[in-house]
Amino acid sequence: MREGVPSIINPYDAHALEEAIRLKEKMGGKVTIVTMGPPQAKEALRKAMSFGADRAILLSDRAFGGSDSLATAYIITQAILKINETDPVDLVLAGKEAIDGDTAQTGPGIACRLGFPQLTYVIKVTDINKDTITVQRKLETGKEVVQAKLPALLTVEKELNDLRYASLPNMMKAASYEPEMIDSKSFEFDVTQMGLKGSPTSVNKIFAPPARSGGETFDGTKDPQGVAAQVVEKMFQHNIIMVNPAAKGGNR
Repeated sequence: MREGVPSIINPYDAHALEEAIRLKEKMGGKVTIVTMGPPQAKEALRKAMSFGADRAILLSDRAFGGSDSLATAYIITQAILKINETDPVDLVLAGKEAIDGDTAQTGPGIACRLGFPQLTYVIKVTDINKDTITVQRKLETGKEVVQAKLPALLTVEKELNDLRYASLPNMMKAASYEPEMIDSKSFEFDVTQMGLKGSPTSVNKIFAPPARSGGETFDGTKDPQGVAAQVVEKMFQHNIIMVNPAAKGGNR
C-alpha cells in the first residue's frame, strides 16, 4: 500500500543527483531526473529539482505496477531513449540500489539495455572529458580505478560526495515546477516487458522478523566456578561443545 505514504528521494540516488549537478557545473550540459512511481512521487521530484536539476520526468501508470527490477529497467530505458532523441545522453547516474528492494539490479539492467559500459559502486569520479570517464570503485577487498568510454552508466555509493543544501531561489522555483508525466500510452511500450507480465519475480510478502529474546544470563559474581560449570553444561546441551568420542576417561 502506497496510498497516503509520502515519497522520498532514495538516499543513494541523492548522491547520484549531487554528482550530476557537480559535473554540470564543471562541464556544462543539462541534468534530467527520471523516476518511476505513483503520482505522489512528484513531491520528491520537486525537492530534487531544488538542488539544481533542469528537468524532471515521472513514469507513472497502473500498467507499470508490479514491475520488478527487470521490468523497471526496461521502462526507464525507454524514457532515456526518448530523451536521447532531442538531448544526447552522455552519462547516466543512479544510486547503487533502492533502500526498499536492495537488489542493485536496476542500474546495471538499464546499462545493458542501453548498451552502455557500467561502472558500479562508484565512490569517486577522478577524471572526465568528452570521451571517457575514470572512477574509483568500492570493492569488498579494496578499491579499483576504472576508465570507460562515454556514454556510460554509474551506480554510486554515499561516500561519493557530500550533499548540498538547496538554495532559496531554487526552492521557490521548484515549488511550482510540474514534472513531465509519462504513462504507458505516451509512446510505444512493449506491454509484455513491463508490469506483472514483464516481471519474472514478485514480492509475495514483506514482514518484520520476530524479535529475538535476550537469552539466558549467568551471574558469576559470587560463585564463578559454579557458574562456569553451568555455562559449559548449557553449551553441551545445545551442541556448542561436542564430546570427542576418541577421548578416554576424564570428565567432559
